[in-house]
Amino acid sequence: MAKYRKKTVEIEALKWGGVSQDSLDNLREFIGDEAYKERCLIYPTSDERLKIKTPSSEVVAQAGDYIVRGIEDEYYLCRTDIFEKTYERVCD
Repeated sequence: MAKYRKKTVEIEALKWGGVSQDSLDNLREFIGDEAYKERCLIYPTSDERLKIKTPSSEVVAQAGDYIVRGIEDEYYLCRTDIFEKTYERVCD
């Protein structure tokens, strides 16, 4: 059986801080105004969720999850524990 290694690729990500004006402003800056309007719906609930529309589904981010911009400008979620095992910071 053949073995494979994930190719090295740099991604951009934002850690979702929950529903606050700072978090919403950071999100809008991260994904851009047009994508923000088209893809994100904010749930102003006590559990601070964020719904993101993707080409194949809708995903829900909890506070602490990472929002990742993929290599084809797609957005997806990554839970903190998986993100920290998979990625390391390369610059600010």
